[in-house]
Amino acid sequence: MNATENRAIVIGGSLGGLFAGILLRSIGWQVDIYERSPHALDSRGGGIVLQPEIVEAFQRAGVVYEPPLGVVANERYYLQRDGRIAQRLPMRQTLTSWNLLYGHMRRHFPAAHYHPGKTLKAIQQQPEQVTALFTDGTSETADLLIGADGPNSTVRKQLLPSYQPRYAGYVAYRGLVDEAQLDSATAALLTERFVFYQLPNSHILQYVIPGADESLVPGQRRFNWVWYVNHDEQTQLPNILTDRTGQRRDYSVPPDLMAPAVEQAMQAYADQVLAPPFQKLVAATQAPFVQAILDLGVPQMAFDRVALVGDAAFIPRPHTAAGVSKGAANAIAIADALVAQDHDVANALHSWETDQLRLGMHLWKVGQELGERSQFQNY
Repeated sequence: MNATENRAIVIGGSLGGLFAGILLRSIGWQVDIYERSPHALDSRGGGIVLQPEIVEAFQRAGVVYEPPLGVVANERYYLQRDGRIAQRLPMRQTLTSWNLLYGHMRRHFPAAHYHPGKTLKAIQQQPEQVTALFTDGTSETADLLIGADGPNSTVRKQLLPSYQPRYAGYVAYRGLVDEAQLDSATAALLTERFVFYQLPNSHILQYVIPGADESLVPGQRRFNWVWYVNHDEQTQLPNILTDRTGQRRDYSVPPDLMAPAVEQAMQAYADQVLAPPFQKLVAATQAPFVQAILDLGVPQMAFDRVALVGDAAFIPRPHTAAGVSKGAANAIAIADALVAQDHDVANALHSWETDQLRLGMHLWKVGQELGERSQFQNY
């Protein structure tokens, strides 16, 4: 890595921001990441399907890890209503966790350049630099600013104020269960397999992921489940997104904050409609969480010295299993474009944007098609 005099500001310190940070550092840039949350991020999103772009980002950035980067599943099961196996399909996949990816990248990225508790207020661009203004009165200036601040992106709101996420008509209830917390018969069925149960206009899936401490040791891992359920935006969604303290959340309620009545209603519905193995899995979950499924697509990702990446630009529905890998792909492509353009930011972002818009639009449309078929056309 040859050091340059170039500096980048990354707004957002979750996975998308960390991908951008480690890839820019790998081509010699100085990078500082600014994350609005003052606390250490943890368990956001649960399980993730490991895609090639994630592995490539780690390898390019020199992130040290012991393969595999997750738990290998060799087959898929589709269950019947009574819990028996309806269909088996050979399909090898590696399933990882938000915690494992975040932990590896945080340890690789210099702690002195990762700044929690920094909320962006506005950005100002000049011909040769860009400045981030924060709510605490401080400011930082650099050659490039990456907006990796997720669905509720402040960067996007300033640049494209009319583009906001839209609710897709359903939510994902999610949960993590330690291997030791599930009865042995159910655990044997679900372990190291991608298991589905489909019902009218809904489905639930599960797979095993690394444990809370990133452990891959059998017995110390977690079952990760996701259940898609339709809820009306006006009459039902506001209640589901109101947490146990009474706060209305924008898009998701994190673990330990789901309102007791919402959790009880979900458990009762699971007992009513799910196959027995999934009933047991949901019942064993100590801190379920919920996220609204969103649609977002933008017509532009490059704005002179500012780039939108990850969920700040496009939110593909989770059926694509590509939300995290898209952020990695965005970051890889920015690094390549900067090198190809001799670190000329404006030219690099201009050349970078077309393919990334095409990728985002493709995943956005595919996710919509999969979601509509599963949730609204599956009788």
